[in-house]
Amino acid sequence: MGDSLEETTRSGPGRMLIAVYGIFALAATARSAVQLASRFDQAPLAYVLSAFAAVVYVVATAALAGAVPRRLAYLACGVELAGVLLVGVASLVFPGAFPDATVWSGFGSGYLFIPLVLPVLGLLWLRHTDGTRGTR
Repeated sequence: MGDSLEETTRSGPGRMLIAVYGIFALAATARSAVQLASRFDQAPLAYVLSAFAAVVYVVATAALAGAVPRRLAYLACGVELAGVLLVGVASLVFPGAFPDATVWSGFGSGYLFIPLVLPVLGLLWLRHTDGTRGTR
């Protein structure tokens, strides 16, 4: 069961999806570590949200790669989508609360809206590969 999950989520477009998630996991982790260590007092909410986003990207990367259960992949992508939408709205409605941007601010506008599109693609890919699992 675990092997078929890895083969389906790691094949075809899944490889590119995992690579993009991995890049975002690495970038968000490095960015939030620097922000939290060097200037936490300047924008604590934004920097904590950046750290949370980093954790979500790491979990989503591992889940899509088949290292953790599929349910966790769905959860990570769902939390990511909810986070992008909530932080996106909050950063526009309450800009004073975000003196420095997070990866999810403005719906990911600082990252070409990839943070908004990525969880949708992840959820669609998981759904697509779910069909291949149930055919046995």
